[in-house]
Amino acid sequence: MSVAGALWLEWKIALRFLLDNYLQTLLILVGITVGAAVIVFITALITGLQRNVIERTLGTQAHIRILPPEEVNRVLPPPPGFVALDLESPRAQRLRSISNWQDVRDLLDAEPDIVAVSPLASGPALGRSGVARSSIALLGIDPVRYQRVVPVADHLIAGRFGIGAGHAVIGRKLAEDLGLSVDDKLRLDAGEGREAVVDVSGIFELGVLELDMRYVYLDLKQAQTLLNLPGAVTVIDTKVGSIFRAEDIARRLARLTGLKTESWMETNGQLLNALRSQTLTTQMIRIFVGLSVAFGIASVLAVSVVQRTREIGILRAMGCPRGQILRVFLLQGGLLGLLGSGVGGALAWLLVQAFNRYGARLFEIGVDPALIPTAMAVATLTGVLAAAVPARRAARYDPAVAIRYV
Repeated sequence: MSVAGALWLEWKIALRFLLDNYLQTLLILVGITVGAAVIVFITALITGLQRNVIERTLGTQAHIRILPPEEVNRVLPPPPGFVALDLESPRAQRLRSISNWQDVRDLLDAEPDIVAVSPLASGPALGRSGVARSSIALLGIDPVRYQRVVPVADHLIAGRFGIGAGHAVIGRKLAEDLGLSVDDKLRLDAGEGREAVVDVSGIFELGVLELDMRYVYLDLKQAQTLLNLPGAVTVIDTKVGSIFRAEDIARRLARLTGLKTESWMETNGQLLNALRSQTLTTQMIRIFVGLSVAFGIASVLAVSVVQRTREIGILRAMGCPRGQILRVFLLQGGLLGLLGSGVGGALAWLLVQAFNRYGARLFEIGVDPALIPTAMAVATLTGVLAAAVPARRAARYDPAVAIRYV
């Protein structure tokens, strides 16, 4: 028999065995379908939730911040033979600039792991409007560079993102506290007689109360003047391509620049723990559902081997080699996994669409184009592996012994 003929015979026998006991086949297909649907839907749901949390949290802050080194007290060691009893208090940190920040910026621009770099001058000040006043944080930025790190313009609720001489963009809560709207005047007082009056060109809402209540975006040069930092910056914000490598990248940048670095993973420890817990939960669900599917396929094929003992004996007596009998049952396992996961993937996709259209709409679930094909490939492989033990048992049947079951 030719190879093509042998393959066709194996497929024909495998399909015949599955269709003869259609109720048993249907039940295991339903089980695989439900399992695959659960895996795909839960994976898409958790991925969408994580993406939403990351966008809401990291969409309003830099992934890595480059800061000047902290000031520390320098205590001279005592002379030989003497013991010094020192009572040391931490040194107060003043507003400091980054030395040679242009060189640091250019160095960061050349880093392949960093996709955006934005130097800024930031510091505390007092915002006043009439008799109302509020503590604020001045942020002098390069609008084009900063937008690549934090897209403030996407969060405007009024006005425009106009950062220039005599113009500023403020948070929604700050505008409410000071009774300001677009085109109103805001007086900025940075202390020691350094004051300026700016027009409010836009109002943003980042969704973080602390930022919406304190942030005032200015032109970099105007902020440098108010903060008494001529030509200097206090921090360099960066955005990286792989957010979960931010801590490793930050440590490398600290060694490279000799400056202090802070990654979002360091400043958002609770968020990171929550994301890791969600990922672990998803992995556990996948594993246990996958095991249940594998055991279901194995048990059904084990029963099928017992039920098909007569047919197996006849096939062996007619000259079918052991390898061909083995492949028949492996094909059954693969077909069950492929068909069940295909229907399950389609069902999960429909559930995702229903969630997006009729759910609470707290966030959007997106299905990765590779998710369903990957699930089908894994389910097919699982089906083949689950069929291995029953298939080997069937292939080892002696024709004479098997035919006695007739």
